[in-house]
Amino acid sequence: MRIDVWSDIVCPWCYIGRRRLQRALAAFEHRQEIEVVYRSFQLNPAAPKDRTSDRAAGLMAKYGLAPADLEAMEARLVGIAKDEGLDFHLGPVTGNTFDAHRLLHLARERGVQDAVVERLFRAYFCEQGSIFDAGSLAPLATEAGLPENDVRSMIAGDTYADAVARDVAEAGALRVRGVPFFLIDGRLALSGAQPAEVFGRALEQAWLEPASR
Repeated sequence: MRIDVWSDIVCPWCYIGRRRLQRALAAFEHRQEIEVVYRSFQLNPAAPKDRTSDRAAGLMAKYGLAPADLEAMEARLVGIAKDEGLDFHLGPVTGNTFDAHRLLHLARERGVQDAVVERLFRAYFCEQGSIFDAGSLAPLATEAGLPENDVRSMIAGDTYADAVARDVAEAGALRVRGVPFFLIDGRLALSGAQPAEVFGRALEQAWLEPASR
């Protein structure tokens, strides 16, 4: 059984949702028969690819928040992440994630997508690292199991650009408006970073009603 996960590396709820899904899968009797595939979704596809921007300023402008409102919202987010075993240290910058998504397609082809997803999330949310250029992405991907030269070569070209576009188009066809978005067995959809118990019930339901296996 396959789970497709649309997410963006700069989405904190996507990292929290990943942890909650992992907890549900760890308790699922048929875990070894589940494939999890990460799909591309960009929260801000119009972000310039040649530079980063101020993360906090962007959030305040997008949601009409005062600095105190943002501080309170992020303190709550950090607390929720901590409950999931994630030590968030939110960094100062954001940027375009198109190359990061292309990298995840390369990682899937090489059989190390889960490791690369985890490394990018951890770098951005826990280490205040950048994931927006080849100089940042290549060493992170190498740590997770990809050859650095292959990563740099990919980023220098346009490999997997079409794959990212197809993921985004499929998300549109599914009327995905935000991430994380989970599609279990191609038919059971869950939106948002649901509690692990909700994921667990959805896994059981999909397994007991095998439409595609």
